[in-house]
Amino acid sequence: MDLRKAITVTPLRKIPVLGGDVLHAIKSSDNEFVGFGEAYFSLIENKMIKGWKKHNVMTMNVIVPVGEVKFVFYDPGNEEFRTEVIGSKCYNRITVLPGTWVAFQGLSESQSLILNIANILHDPNEADICDLQDINFNWE
Repeated sequence: MDLRKAITVTPLRKIPVLGGDVLHAIKSSDNEFVGFGEAYFSLIENKMIKGWKKHNVMTMNVIVPVGEVKFVFYDPGNEEFRTEVIGSKCYNRITVLPGTWVAFQGLSESQSLILNIANILHDPNEADICDLQDINFNWE
């Protein structure tokens, strides 16, 4: 798995509007859009870490409209890591292809909000999960 090909970071538009901005997420015309199964939100507390998970079928499109989150991707074949930080200050979408290990950490003092727009419905048997200590990454 080549992490350069498995992860795509796309800058997203913030449209200033009186009373509150409009934040784009994804359009069906975007290259990274490969279908729609479901969209769901996750909250993560400051300094908390969730992961490691590898989806075998699902393509994830993750966006952090509130707060800031560090995403870490792992390729066990090359023992390579890739880190991306996104959030309200760096408003991007990360597209993650199936077969990529991912974990993430909340960086904001308050909770961060993550949106995943997935191409398939959630299936608990579709993903592989391992403990944080099973993949040696320095979260400091």
